[in-house]
Amino acid sequence: MPLPHAFPVPRTMAAIHITDIEAAINYWRERKPSPDGVTLAPELRALAEVYALLIYYHEEEAQEKGFPPAAYAAWKAWYDTTPDTPCIAICSTSQGDDQCKGCGRTFEEVQRWPEMSPGEKRTTWRRITLNNDAWRFNRYAERVA
Repeated sequence: MPLPHAFPVPRTMAAIHITDIEAAINYWRERKPSPDGVTLAPELRALAEVYALLIYYHEEEAQEKGFPPAAYAAWKAWYDTTPDTPCIAICSTSQGDDQCKGCGRTFEEVQRWPEMSPGEKRTTWRRITLNNDAWRFNRYAERVA
């Protein structure tokens, strides 16, 4: 029996993967290189602390909720330079597919995208990139460019 609409739909756990933190570190290294090879810009220092803790505890991701504010601001600056959506304007979820053939998102992810947090969006991006079976990665890759 389907659940009534009053029950909340489980949400994707919002996490920031270590590869995103690395990308943000590289983003800031280009923008604010060390003047002496030792000193780090505040954005780099904040991201490096999170990165070091992930390495120390052998973790691959940090929960978005509770992310240190300075590190989150630095990560968010990098995030804002990435594409907002994986959509390539071929949406098979509108035709009844549970997962879009064009972008690889589930029907729920397509519907909730505007309200998702940056961490939830990046978690979705990571999954569809690792799956690598959506048309955005092969058949219509030129649309992505």
